[in-house]
Amino acid sequence: MYEKDGEKYFVVDGHTHFWDASPANWIPGQEQYAKGWIECFHAYQGLGPPETHWSLEEFQKYSEERMMKDVFEDGHVDVAIFQPTNLRQWYKNGFNTTEVDGALAEKHPGRFVVNTTWDPRDGDRGLDVLEENVERWGCKGVKLYTAEWKGDSRGWSLKSDESARYLAKCQALGVTNIHVHKGPTIWPLDKDAFDVSDIDFAATNFPELNFVVEHVGLPRIEDFCFMATQEPNVYAGLAVVVGGLMHARPRFFAKVMGELMFWLGEDKLVFGADYAIWEPRWQVEGFVDWQMPDSEEFADYSPLSVTAKKKILGLNAARLYDIEIPAELRPEAVPTETPVGVPGQ
Repeated sequence: MYEKDGEKYFVVDGHTHFWDASPANWIPGQEQYAKGWIECFHAYQGLGPPETHWSLEEFQKYSEERMMKDVFEDGHVDVAIFQPTNLRQWYKNGFNTTEVDGALAEKHPGRFVVNTTWDPRDGDRGLDVLEENVERWGCKGVKLYTAEWKGDSRGWSLKSDESARYLAKCQALGVTNIHVHKGPTIWPLDKDAFDVSDIDFAATNFPELNFVVEHVGLPRIEDFCFMATQEPNVYAGLAVVVGGLMHARPRFFAKVMGELMFWLGEDKLVFGADYAIWEPRWQVEGFVDWQMPDSEEFADYSPLSVTAKKKILGLNAARLYDIEIPAELRPEAVPTETPVGVPGQ
């Protein structure tokens, strides 16, 4: 919980990781990709305040103790949602797996929500693994990487018949939150495999599932906004938006936030710190203090209210995941401005 100026914020970090990208985990013959991937992540960390930068060695593999301190003790986070990324083509034990995340979550009850992942190219066996993971870890969400390499394949689409089988399986298992990485690429993956063109197709076909587009499709913010406003079950995941832009690109950050609020509204934005690329503390504190610039350039956009910030920092994610909110932090029944798009909530 974070408190500022007498206001209390229940913070849910909707996008966090516990990874091992150390050289010991690199697959022989794939070292250049494993090394390039984590170095690209590390470069993104440079977009945060200088005092939050880590050495590359620290960044490749960090301890449980450091994560718990950064996220919960110092970072103001009440509950964090793990978003796994396997990358087994480059990393022996996977980069950030459901199993590793789940083991940490079991050691710290109530602190983490464990999501799993799937890849439609895994066929029938992948469906069985999905069901096993959901039963084992109680998953209510998945994280998908449509640009992940597998053999000669360099990506897949949510429009495919194979993907539809997995989405139907999620619906049958009660896995209602489908997080999809759509946005800035990470070398050596292909940028075009991360575009948002397959989201609305899947969202329309599966109206009972929530599609949280992580990183809001950046740099295709306009594509995302126009797509998301027509689909009542598409949400904006703010990982990278806050961590990558608020400090390094404040004018672009204001534009992106203005567009998201105009088209989607405060009920469909979900905060994510994207640890360990960026630590949550400066993001939470900075977002609570942030306000739309008072200048002609941003006159099209409305100020961000305290009520909106509370929803974005935690209450929206708590609603999607049915996370219990302490009584003193529960939202007030305050009417909100209707966004331009189809509310459908």
